[in-house]
Amino acid sequence: MEFPFEALRRAPDVEAPGLVAADAADRLILDESASARAALAPGDLVVVGDTHGALTLAAAHDGARDIRVHQDPLTGERALAANAEALGRSGTFTSLPLSAELVRDARVVLLRLPRSLDALDDIAGLIAAHAASDVVVYAGGRVKHMAVSMNDVLRGRFARLDVSHARQKSRVLIARTPIPGPAPTPATRALPHRQRSSSDVAADDGEITVCAWGGAFAGAAIDIGTRMLLAHLPESLPETGLVVDFACGTGVVATVLALRHPGRRIYASDQSAAAVASARATAAANGVADRVQVVRDDLLRALPDGAAAFIALNPPFHSGAAVTGSIAPRMFADAARALQPGGELRVVWNSHLRYRGALERIVGPTRQLARDATFTVTGSVRSR
Repeated sequence: MEFPFEALRRAPDVEAPGLVAADAADRLILDESASARAALAPGDLVVVGDTHGALTLAAAHDGARDIRVHQDPLTGERALAANAEALGRSGTFTSLPLSAELVRDARVVLLRLPRSLDALDDIAGLIAAHAASDVVVYAGGRVKHMAVSMNDVLRGRFARLDVSHARQKSRVLIARTPIPGPAPTPATRALPHRQRSSSDVAADDGEITVCAWGGAFAGAAIDIGTRMLLAHLPESLPETGLVVDFACGTGVVATVLALRHPGRRIYASDQSAAAVASARATAAANGVADRVQVVRDDLLRALPDGAAAFIALNPPFHSGAAVTGSIAPRMFADAARALQPGGELRVVWNSHLRYRGALERIVGPTRQLARDATFTVTGSVRSR
């Protein structure tokens, strides 16, 4: 009996027309790896980057057991668990962080190619450092999202690289013979985050050390949207209620808030495992780890209603490789739930997305604080 790919669902990830839970790249990775997987013992198979469980659950359907899995987004991890329960495959896999434990002595790795070359190098380097010497990596994706530079990254970590024939606009890179070397470490860079003035507190000298694992958005840099948000953070914070960096990425906003307000604790949240690891490293590198709590969460679900007095947000508009306008309104709604009455959501967004109407409707009265050709910064006050 063939695996029922059509039964897979994306939830709790965004579900919308054109967004799928499994695609031709998943099927091609499984087909290319079928003979290698057939010879594996329990625990020999690792799956990385499985979007919603197609690779893991199809491999379990074929007989694999004790599969080790890593998915960067928490929504993907939870979709895998939900799909496994629906298909009666719970207990066939274990979700793990991107770590030596994930890949140690693995003999076959199924990998959905990440968008970032740095993320690919982190994954490939970890496999090369800790997997079995005969490990084979089947790394696939949609051709439109692949680049020749991905081959170069894999060749830097493996002595042999083969490329499958394309099928249904998908392709698989097959890497063998790992090249021994040290495991990857996060990139680190010291960057200015604002102009200095005589009123700056001593602990905040206008420079921040940004740490980033490969899968974190913007890497060890400060993207221009975040820079605009930093320039329009409030001079003072409410005395009570949580101060939150929502979708914190590498933790730049959370760390800057902690530096500018040395008496306050900051709560930072992101669903990306790479972002959470990066944010914790950024806070530690700037001496504020004791005042910045970083959690991995889907939206702000770990926070009770009305817990936050101020939330800063730079919302994404991608779900994997797909562009969608469905993400930000969900984030606005959960931010409104988490805000106390009179609390403020301060958001930077791409000006062409015209989010002000949604913010007015979902959160409350909204004022524009800054705007240029690319970005807009608004402040919305929860009115109810």
